[in-house]
Order: sequence, then C-alpha cells, then structure tokens
Amino acid sequence: MRFKGVLLPILILLSACTAQRGDGFVAVKNGDFVQNGRKLSFVGTNFWYGPILASEGRGGNRERLAMELDTLKALGITNLRVLVGADGPDGVLAHIEPTLQKAPGVYSDTLLVGLDYFMAELGRREMKAVLYLNNTWEWSGGFGAYLEWVGAGPALIPCRDGYTPFTQQMAQFSTNERAQELFYDHVRYIVGRTNSITGKAYRDDPAIFSWQICNEPRCFSSDSVARQKFLDWVWKAAGIIKEIDSNHLVSTGSEGFWGCEGNMDFCSRLHSNPNIDYITIHIWPYNWNWVGRERPQDDLNVALDSTQAYIDKHLALAQKLNKPLVIEEFGFPRDNASTDPGAPHGARDAYYGFIADRLGKGIAGINFWAWGGLASKTHEDWRPGDDYCGDPAQEPQGLNSVYISDISTLKALCK
Repeated sequence: MRFKGVLLPILILLSACTAQRGDGFVAVKNGDFVQNGRKLSFVGTNFWYGPILASEGRGGNRERLAMELDTLKALGITNLRVLVGADGPDGVLAHIEPTLQKAPGVYSDTLLVGLDYFMAELGRREMKAVLYLNNTWEWSGGFGAYLEWVGAGPALIPCRDGYTPFTQQMAQFSTNERAQELFYDHVRYIVGRTNSITGKAYRDDPAIFSWQICNEPRCFSSDSVARQKFLDWVWKAAGIIKEIDSNHLVSTGSEGFWGCEGNMDFCSRLHSNPNIDYITIHIWPYNWNWVGRERPQDDLNVALDSTQAYIDKHLALAQKLNKPLVIEEFGFPRDNASTDPGAPHGARDAYYGFIADRLGKGIAGINFWAWGGLASKTHEDWRPGDDYCGDPAQEPQGLNSVYISDISTLKALCK
C-alpha cells in the first residue's frame, strides 16, 4: 500500500468543499435534511470496508484508516456509506472477508469492535455514516447467506453458477419468512448495540446518519404477491429499527427505478412508508449498458442525458412524497474501462462533475462509488491480503475506485 503523504496537503489546497459542522442528529423537515436547525446537504462516498480497516484482526489497518478519514474530512467528504459487516463463512469465491456474522447470531468480536472503533473515529471528526445491514449481491453474503442458513440450498455465485440462476435464488428471500426472521434478529442485535469504545448506545450516536436496510434490495419478480411480500419485509425491518432507535433516519438502499423491476409505482410504494425517511437511487451507466463496454468515454453524452432523465423521474417522486433524494451510488470507469490507477479518466471526471452540479437542485446528497484512497492494486481479482480499494471482491479491482492521486476527479466532486 502506498501512503502518499505528499499528496494530502495538495488535496487540502485543492478542495473547495465545505464540511457540515455540528454534532446533532439529522432529521427530515419539509422534504429537506436538517441538522441543528439548518438545512443539510452533503458530498459523500462509499467506504464499505471502513469497519474492517478499523479492526485489530485480519484486514485491519488503523494507521491507514486514520489517514483515509483525515483526507476525506479535509476534502469535505464527510458522509460515508458503510457495510456493517459481511455474512457467511470466509473462503467463499467472490466474497469479501473477513466476515462479521459467521452463522446466525454468531459474530466476530474482533469485527464488532472494529465497527465500534470506526464509529468512534467518525464521531471525533464530526463525520457521519450510512450503515447498511444486508445485501442483495453475493460479495458480502447477504440474501444468499440467509437463504443457505435456512436450508434453501447453497448460496449461488453469479460468476460460477450464472446470473439467472443467482437471481432466481435471490428472489426467494422476498417470500422466505425464516430467512427474514434471521435478518430481523441481526437488525435488533446491531441497532441495539452499545459501542464498546465510547460506551454510547448506537441509538444515541449522532455519527450515524442513517440505518439502511439493504444494499440494492431487489425483488427479482413481477409477481404481485412476491412484490407485496418484498415490501412487507422492507417495511417491517424499517419498523423494527424505528422501535429500537427513534433518533436516526432509515433508508432502503434501493437503486430506484432500476432496482424496482423498472416500475416507478413499485418504487413509489417502497419509499412511501412513513418509516422510510428519504429516497435513494443508484446510477450506473456502464453496468446498465448506457455506454459501450470497450470505450465508455465515447458515449459520455448519452450517459449524461440518460442520467438526467433518471434523476428527473425520481425528483418527481421526491416532490410527490415530500422526502429528500440522495444519489448514494454512482460510477463511471476510466477511459477504455481500464483498471490501471494511472489510466486517463477525463470522462469519469466530467460525469462526476455533472452529478456534483445537481447537488442542491433537488438532490440532497451524493455518495460516489467508491473510495480507494491509499490502496495499492495487487491483483485484478481481489485476494485475501490485498488492499481494500473500493471495488468489492466480485469486480475487477480498480474499476470504480477513486484513489487519493485522482486529483482531477476529486476537484470535480468538491467544487
């Protein structure tokens, strides 16, 4: 891993972002985020591996964590979207590790303390975390782990077993009440936790911006019964969180239209529940084939037009529901879809700048994917012992990572 200490003062000088101050909880009022009586908007990032870095076990590196958080704070990137922890055993293809929940209710104490330490460090810096508790996708276990635990068969991996069989299996989560009950137990355990570092209950910690039910929850079905059960699951989880913790916001983690089977009515129903405080969307021009696979930079204008159209339809929903809208994942590859940290990224800079320009124009917050920071790329595919660099284990390392050396990208975001 390369600690590029010489770049930190450069980045601080280049940054024009204004960090939000104050130690209060965030609330929603009249369709806006408010903190300490003032309207709040933010530039943030995805930093899913933060609690692993914060641990003292395998994968931990508190020196790097401190440098990453100090850099982000200096840039004004103070809202971090973070995975609470992965589910299932270690040593599984295309999974990050180490995992937090090894079996139902069986946790790694080392990683729990890592989560506590991470939250304590955020609090010291007046930063905030969106903490997501589950995942549709294989890279952290998620749906597949819960289904396997209740006897629904071994969790499938798309790169090995095929994407369609994987989605067919994941669709079972919406209707599998036993798997959902295990997840509710996990929610109760984490949300009800007291931080072992600070002695503060999580529900009393203003460093939490929002509890998030799942990363990109999908029903994977057009069946009306399955969709209703999916909604019931999300809404019940939100209700459980609110019963334990009335101080914090709750969000779905949805991609929006794309993650709701291409149905805006379904998306509207998902976010209409009173326990869901704001609307989330994700935007992926490369993954959604809005741009070419070999030279995505050639289709930048198509990506921008499609992105604006995607934002507009969700702005209309936000106005209808009177809730804030956050673009909490967005990415664009380097030129020629290169994973080389030194490859040109002019189109990505333009795309990120386009998103940043929408902040405050109906958009309450943005979290780019993903913070690679000080990481060094070792392999094209992630292997245990490699640096965490923003791209999870099922994706080419460096594909969507923003490193500390990507000064022009950071300038585009921090205007």
